[in-house]
Amino acid sequence: MTKITNVPKRDNFVFRAVRGTLEHRATWLYLLLKEAEKQGVTWEEIGYPAIKACGNIHGKELTDLSGTTSLKGLKKKLFTIPAQMVFDMEILESTDNELSIDFGYCPLVTAWQKLGCTDEEITRLCDIAMEGDRGIAESFGGKLELNGTIANGDNKCRIRFIK
Repeated sequence: MTKITNVPKRDNFVFRAVRGTLEHRATWLYLLLKEAEKQGVTWEEIGYPAIKACGNIHGKELTDLSGTTSLKGLKKKLFTIPAQMVFDMEILESTDNELSIDFGYCPLVTAWQKLGCTDEEITRLCDIAMEGDRGIAESFGGKLELNGTIANGDNKCRIRFIK
């Protein structure tokens, strides 16, 4: 029996379509890591550096777009109203030095559940996927704190970008 509860508050064909693209990305990650494992490489050996590099790329793009390393700029460019709706986000704090967001739904977790991943695999996959957000945080001169995740059975992901 799974400990993970992951049900979106909002659901219509547009949200399902956007979430489907995110689920597709999560499927790629899982299949790439499973193939690496067959080749004798652990998920962590290949997953963390690859996803961190992706986060660093996106972080640089986001700082270039916003013209600032203020976390208010990150909120404005990445955590837009549509993104907030897709992930059932609640922005708790947005200052130059702190961005606190709770996510009520995760399409990546949904994809991994559809693939039949165990709770333990989902926890590992989530942590690897969060390496992208860690890379983004670095680009803004900060760090990422996770104070609970849906993948670990919490009712929401508590994500904190802190400078």
